Amino acid sequence: MAEVDPEVEYTVTHQWVRRLPDNSARVGVSDFAQEELGDIISVSLPAVGAEVVAGEPFGEVESTKSVAEVYAPVPGVVTAVNGLLADSPEVVNDDPYGDGWLITVDVRAGETKLLGAPDYRTFTEG
Repeated sequence: MAEVDPEVEYTVTHQWVRRLPDNSARVGVSDFAQEELGDIISVSLPAVGAEVVAGEPFGEVESTKSVAEVYAPVPGVVTAVNGLLADSPEVVNDDPYGDGWLITVDVRAGETKLLGAPDYRTFTEG
């Protein structure tokens, strides 16, 4: 069974968002998503300064099974990209809620549709 981190919020497209104290948010793919994808071999992410729109794709994760788009859970401007993933994309498989994060976003106002951990667990088990 996939791990669901109780300290983050989720999207129905299996991204997570961890709100940070400075109105920014760290974004990644859920444990459920990385299990479904299989062994991740490549991650394509936007540059720092790029604008992301909630619900729109901002990058791709390629695995031995497929290529999946990654959707922004919140709107904003990318302030950091996880450079570790350029040489070690498998970190997303090994630690999706920790070192396997994808981007950090300076969150802008806008509507988001996020699930808390209990609702996300129900969604993935249903």
